[in-house]
Amino acid sequence: MNLKIRATLASRRAAIVSTGIAAVLAAGLLASCSSKEEAVTRSGSGVPVASAVDKPVPFDAETLARQKLVEVALARAPADLVIRGARVLNVFTSQWDDGQDIVISGERIAWVGKSGDWKGKTKKVFDARGLTAVPGFGESHKHIESTLLSPEYEAALVVPLGNTWTSEGSHEFSNVSGEHNVEFWETAGKHGSPLKIFTALGSATPPSAFEKGGGSYAYQEIYDNMNKSLSVQGLDEVMDWPAVSRPEHPGHQRIWENIQATRNTRGVIDGHGAGLTEHGDINAFAATGLTSDHETRAPEEAWEKLQHGLFMQLKNENIERALPYFKAKGLTDWSNIALVTDDRNVADTLRLGTMDAHVRQAIQMGVPTIAAYQMATINPARHAHMDSQVGAIAPGRYADVVLLSSVDDVQIKHVFANGKLAATDGKYLLPIPKIDWPKWATDTINIGRKLTADDFVIRAPEGRTTVTAAIQEPRYRDPVQRTATLPVVNGVVQRDIAHDIIKFAMIDRYTGQGKLAKVFYTGLGPKTPNSAIASSVSHDLHDVAVVGSSDAAMAMAANRVAELKGGIVLVRNGKIVGEIKLEVGGLMTSRPIPEAAADLEKMWAQGDTMEWIGAPGFPKGIIAMMITCSPYTWRLVVPYPGNPDGLVLLQTGETMPIIK
Repeated sequence: MNLKIRATLASRRAAIVSTGIAAVLAAGLLASCSSKEEAVTRSGSGVPVASAVDKPVPFDAETLARQKLVEVALARAPADLVIRGARVLNVFTSQWDDGQDIVISGERIAWVGKSGDWKGKTKKVFDARGLTAVPGFGESHKHIESTLLSPEYEAALVVPLGNTWTSEGSHEFSNVSGEHNVEFWETAGKHGSPLKIFTALGSATPPSAFEKGGGSYAYQEIYDNMNKSLSVQGLDEVMDWPAVSRPEHPGHQRIWENIQATRNTRGVIDGHGAGLTEHGDINAFAATGLTSDHETRAPEEAWEKLQHGLFMQLKNENIERALPYFKAKGLTDWSNIALVTDDRNVADTLRLGTMDAHVRQAIQMGVPTIAAYQMATINPARHAHMDSQVGAIAPGRYADVVLLSSVDDVQIKHVFANGKLAATDGKYLLPIPKIDWPKWATDTINIGRKLTADDFVIRAPEGRTTVTAAIQEPRYRDPVQRTATLPVVNGVVQRDIAHDIIKFAMIDRYTGQGKLAKVFYTGLGPKTPNSAIASSVSHDLHDVAVVGSSDAAMAMAANRVAELKGGIVLVRNGKIVGEIKLEVGGLMTSRPIPEAAADLEKMWAQGDTMEWIGAPGFPKGIIAMMITCSPYTWRLVVPYPGNPDGLVLLQTGETMPIIK
């Protein structure tokens, strides 16, 4: 075979081999593509891709709602409502934008811009020309329980005043039922109530290491609740400063577990810095990671706390004190300040208003108008880490829009909440859902027996004609327990009503064992003979507190509270003359607003006919007569092992007998 033929054959063999290799490679590539195409087909995309989700996760309601907002914003799906032609407060740029349309889909805002620029279709149009739109107001710190209304009626009370969301300081209810706390605050919303409630878990559950109620929160409870729902924003007002700041304190481990669990779940840790006015204390308070304080008193204190990075939640008289001071100091950035009510009952809310009144007050104090509104909208929303949900008239947020006829006077014409017209001219327009609250919410007063006058008797050691008795009073701050010499008659220590000394008792409502502690008391309570007040609203554990000028009246008032399954009862001259039933948690009532307010007003009116220690008139301070948070010192709690009389120094756990 000649060389030419050999070369030709070699060339052909090489071509065959090359073609074979190419074919094999091509086959492999095709197989690979075929495999990918099968995966894409199974994923439902219908087009070739390089990667796909192997196990798709179903979209939740929030994601589906936002996907719908995208379609509406792009005018590919119809809107449910357009609020047309309003002047809108832009809380991000601190400007008023004229002639704006607010396009709403379901409960959310899909689009905001110049009137007429959105080209989609809508089911309804609301003409807002001539009105100014601001975001729905939000409470940065409030105890809804203090309104004395359950959440569905709270909505009917505050939404007409512009409030559409609340950061709920929940330690009142969590001390009643810690297990069901988050469920309780979500229930009204699930039944259609438009008031959004963001739960701040009660750090004071229980309020101190010397109390035990219906809930107990340490690391695991906080961690689990934080992960239970996106409506949980963090930890509410850490107020046991002695436990925080003293490693030897009995409550130190639990309170720091609460802080750590909240930090580990990226929640907000709110503070309560009452009495912390020294420079070192303020630095220490901020160093813990606590982010806020609503308990400042002097404007200088509020200013220094603001300087140290704390979010200032100014309430009531503190607004009047602090805002002019801040203005005089040259403050230009108001973003770390919010306005709050904290505690305000239904009757006072009807009379005074709520956030609407605070915004009006801030403007009157000289705060720039836009900044005043930001203190009630975007500032608290950012603090709560809820600004993707509330606090602004912007896409993706809940369609909470307050339409004003006058900006500086905060004159509210209409309120939209969750995309629905909820109030006009102060009248609530939405149905109030009927909620059958479960037993864990309504069967919470468990004293276990009927009390008698003898339960409140304080007996002297045998043979004594006088004793030295501890004398408690509201908001007691003295590190040394005050005492007085009291007479003994037939072995029983007597009140000294002429010197404003009566008697107080704290009754266990949780265990059914009928336990109570009692002590002599001054500063608040009835001097009228055979009279008493009892209340299952008794900050912050909410055992039943009773104060009275006779033991029989105290027993009568406390027993009636138990019969009502919670409430406040006034006894005058041996007869019940006023009461309000608080059957939900012993803290709130699920009844119409006028009815609840009327019960309060009637009881106050009856109280105004009586003689009282301290200021005249019904003592609204009954609900905080034995509050156990910082900076208070000696307090009376339900007896516990090692402390049979219940008198304890909160800072150290030291105890003492009520008489010597």
